[in-house]
Amino acid sequence: MKLVAIDIAKQAMNFSIAHFTIFSATEREDLHGHNYQLECEVLAPLGEDGLVFDYGILKKVLQRHCDLLDEKTILPELSPHLQVVKEDGYVVAVFNGERIPFLPRDVLTLPIANTSVEAFAHYFLGKLMAEKSLLGRGIQQITVRVASSPGQKGIASQTLDSVD
Repeated sequence: MKLVAIDIAKQAMNFSIAHFTIFSATEREDLHGHNYQLECEVLAPLGEDGLVFDYGILKKVLQRHCDLLDEKTILPELSPHLQVVKEDGYVVAVFNGERIPFLPRDVLTLPIANTSVEAFAHYFLGKLMAEKSLLGRGIQQITVRVASSPGQKGIASQTLDSVD
């Protein structure tokens, strides 16, 4: 079996978000934004037709998840230092005694512990691992990279136990 890596790093696979990284129970960044870039690499067998599979499927899945996050303020649901509550028509982030209100339409909470490139990479990897349209494609390994700026990216990788 010949294995081939397909690396997808399309300019359109990006998302712009507001966030703040939490460093401890008392320290966090100020709210700010980034234009993140998403990249993905899959390792799969090369077929007799010279293709691994129609990886347009993979591009659509990645783009869909980018679009869900785009132009939102992202709050981590699993942070031990941040509470996210809904009150009086607002989503309120509570950190170290500070109450930071947001309009619900502007906020998305994610099942992550922090809003860091490494947490985002793991989040996107989990989304790909759960994607039914990628089953049966012979994928051996998936690697996801999320960059917040040139030279700064989080990378998460998962080797599949067996070929689908």
